[in-house]
Order: sequence, then structure tokens, then C-alpha cells
Amino acid sequence: MTDYNGTWVLDTAHTEIGFTARHAMVTKVRGKFEDFEASAVVDTENPQASVVKAVIKTASVNTGNADRDGHVRGDDFFAVEQFPEMTFESTSFDIHGNSGTVTGDLTLKGITRPVTLDVEIFGVEEDPFGNTRIGFEATTKINRKDFGVDFQAPLGSGGVLVSEQITIEIDGSGIKQA
Repeated sequence: MTDYNGTWVLDTAHTEIGFTARHAMVTKVRGKFEDFEASAVVDTENPQASVVKAVIKTASVNTGNADRDGHVRGDDFFAVEQFPEMTFESTSFDIHGNSGTVTGDLTLKGITRPVTLDVEIFGVEEDPFGNTRIGFEATTKINRKDFGVDFQAPLGSGGVLVSEQITIEIDGSGIKQA
């Protein structure tokens, strides 16, 4: 098994934190956050001593559409003026080899709920600049209403404009700290 022990800082230039929601129940809308930071202290011999902390600036949401982004930043969704940050702090690790789960507390709009991320690690490599990097993906699904994001517009078919289930996807690159 590759040695993942140590302190890692997310490389924001090579990481994407994104989400997917169904729109009008027939299409997917994808977005991402452009301002975030995260770190992990990993101890493979004592996984419960490992911890991940992340802070995401909610105003940095980008769905590729300025009007939609403005609506998502507003009170119907993220209420970024009142809640400028979304946070995650791990509570347990269950990583074996190159995959597993990380469970933690996600806080959005002042509401904290446990979530479990499915994690796949792609390896550790030294880059041409002498940095030791780790590559990974992490995914989870949440119900946005559990976090007070409860805007809804009903459709004539009985469906809704925005799905309650949101998929969160992280394509990450971390740099090991000395």
C-alpha cells in the first residue's frame, strides 16, 4: 500500500469541487465552486486520528450562467451574504488500499449534517518541481432540503424545477507538506 501518511493541502489549481442537480426533472445542471481551501492530516496506522477540514466560499459558485448564479447566491439557495462559507470536517476514515469512505460534518446555511464521501485514491507521485502529490476523487449525495435549501417551483407534470438530491463530486490533488 502506498504511504498516504502526513499533512496534505489541496492544490486549488488542480482540484474541482462540483455538484450536479436535475433541472425540470429532465436535464442536469452542473456547477462548481472556485474559492475553497482544504487540508488533511492522514495517519494510516491510526485512521481515527486522521482529519480533513475544508472551507468553501459559497459566493464562488459558478454554473456557467450569470442569471442562475445570481439566483443560487441569493436567499432561495445559498444566502451567501448571511452564510458566506460551507464547511466540512471529517469524523471518521475507513480507507483501505486505494478506496473507502470519509464521513464528516457538512455545514451549509448554518445547518450541520453528517455525510459520507466515497473516496478513490489514484496514487502518490512526485511532480517535476519536487512536490509529492496525491490524486483522488470523492463523491456523495445529499438532500439539499436537509440543509435549508428548500426553494421549489412545481411543474405541471407534478415534478419540481430543481431536484432535492444533489450529487457532490471532488476531483482533487493534494500536495504533501514538509
